[in-house]
Amino acid sequence: MSDDHTHVREFFTARAAGWDSRFPDDGPAYAAAVAELGLRAGDRVLDAGCGTGRALPPLRTAVGPSGVVMGADLTPAMLQAAVDAGRDRQGQLLLADVSALPVRSRSLDAVFAAGLIAHLPHPTENLRELARVVRSDGTLALFHPIGRAALAARQGRQITPDDLRAEPNLRSLLAGSGWRVISYVDEDDRFLALAVREG
Repeated sequence: MSDDHTHVREFFTARAAGWDSRFPDDGPAYAAAVAELGLRAGDRVLDAGCGTGRALPPLRTAVGPSGVVMGADLTPAMLQAAVDAGRDRQGQLLLADVSALPVRSRSLDAVFAAGLIAHLPHPTENLRELARVVRSDGTLALFHPIGRAALAARQGRQITPDDLRAEPNLRSLLAGSGWRVISYVDEDDRFLALAVREG
């Protein structure tokens, strides 16, 4: 993948308008994953690679009116779809690349990232950038509403040993990026890895 993210933008721009209608039943899975972040009222959280903002409503519910919710995505069409769905009322939308977030270091309590890892051009560096913006002992959730095997079947491919989301690969990747995995679930109906920022 090139550093300018042209392919990712083109892929998601072409699908943005109909994205939510393709996956209409994912809401409860997003809410359940957000619940496992352990957010409290007043917390500050980023949805990295927020797409159409499906995680923003449960994130807002978790942190309450005194909390801060931000959603960052590099595809303008996906952010527009979030606005069209009214999800911009749940948090601030940022047109931003997760490799260089416009967020102060150690200013957040948590990062939520749905489907993001497969689109990172430099996973170690990109996950390190997510660690930069989170306080010590802050939390990262890497989520997908279906597991690796189910996703591979949907896409007509096989899981390979070099899959970044395979548990040993992901543990190593996160450890090299400033995170420690505390929970890993890969089931047909969800993928969720939780990690804590070290240092």
